Amino acid sequence: MQQANERELAIRFAAYFDNQVAQENITGAAFVVASPAGTVLTGTAGYTDTTLTRKIDENTTFRVASVSKTFAAGLAALLVREGEFSWADPVTAYVPGFKINGDSGKVQIQHVLGQSTGLVSHAYDNLIEDGLSLDQIQEQYRNLTYICAPGECYSYQNSIFSLIEQVIENTTSRSYSELMEEKIFRPLDMKTASVGYGPFINNPNHASPHVKSRERWRTVEVKPNYYRVAPAAGINASVTDMGKWLTAQMGGNPQVIDPETVETVTRPRVKTIRDTRRQFWRDMLSDAHYGLGWRVYQMGTNRIIYHSGWVSGYRADIAWSEEHKIGIAILMNVEDNSISELTTTFWQMAFDVLTPTAPVQNTGLVAAALPSTP
Repeated sequence: MQQANERELAIRFAAYFDNQVAQENITGAAFVVASPAGTVLTGTAGYTDTTLTRKIDENTTFRVASVSKTFAAGLAALLVREGEFSWADPVTAYVPGFKINGDSGKVQIQHVLGQSTGLVSHAYDNLIEDGLSLDQIQEQYRNLTYICAPGECYSYQNSIFSLIEQVIENTTSRSYSELMEEKIFRPLDMKTASVGYGPFINNPNHASPHVKSRERWRTVEVKPNYYRVAPAAGINASVTDMGKWLTAQMGGNPQVIDPETVETVTRPRVKTIRDTRRQFWRDMLSDAHYGLGWRVYQMGTNRIIYHSGWVSGYRADIAWSEEHKIGIAILMNVEDNSISELTTTFWQMAFDVLTPTAPVQNTGLVAAALPSTP
């Protein structure tokens, strides 16, 4: 019965997806609905660029942008299980060059991945946009002071989040991309997934980025800037592989991603008040938090684990429900907010069609966000 309901949900959503993509004139998009048993349905629409010569298919790779943070947290969690470092370790123990205008030793690894460093939100993202290296950006951290104690408030980061790459590489003497391939991509059979600019543009079946100009989508060049902060925004993948990532989160591959690891990274840690005011989400959300590389959204009695992504020319969403044993990922090669409408509509459909199969245990610490934080 559950499988039949999952299939009904996926087919209903596919019809809605096709209609919305056509109505919004989106260049290219793809989605996957997955369960712990594997992929329920994939859907694709449009083209890799405005020449309209190559259609998007289930193996077309997109930039997943900030959804990369879910992979970074997953890899870090596996290394914590292996004893390479601990969540409560200070970042300075592994990245001695990390210095702010204050006691840098207060920032722990869990604060970096939990967006709760206590430093001003989006610190020096403008320098990422300008093409500076992470080493150059880190020199500017010396100007930062705490807006709250680490762990006490939400402050979203990209370059600071990516300090986890140096932690990982300095503890393992292995490259971040190599470990991602060895511990996540290969074991989950994610054949199109990769880290970095080169693997993406050298794959002939990749979706080109698009920005809107005079109400029309225009194909543009892939920007390498956010690839310089790989844990924050450096993953590439197809919807086929995102389906495998979803399945692993829901317990479908416990030999790779075990339930304890999932519970650790999805435990609510700091409130994210602004999320409850997001367009399309605000009428559904009753509460919102950040875990480690994942957002935790409460929708009345229902909870989903979620993250979105946005870099120049691309949008991405991923979300899953432990209660309903279903998840969705959507990838686009345009900068269009209709992705939020697609994702929220999927969950409205899911809660209507599916019966919860397992209660969610809300455990762990939750810190109150300061009213002034983003």
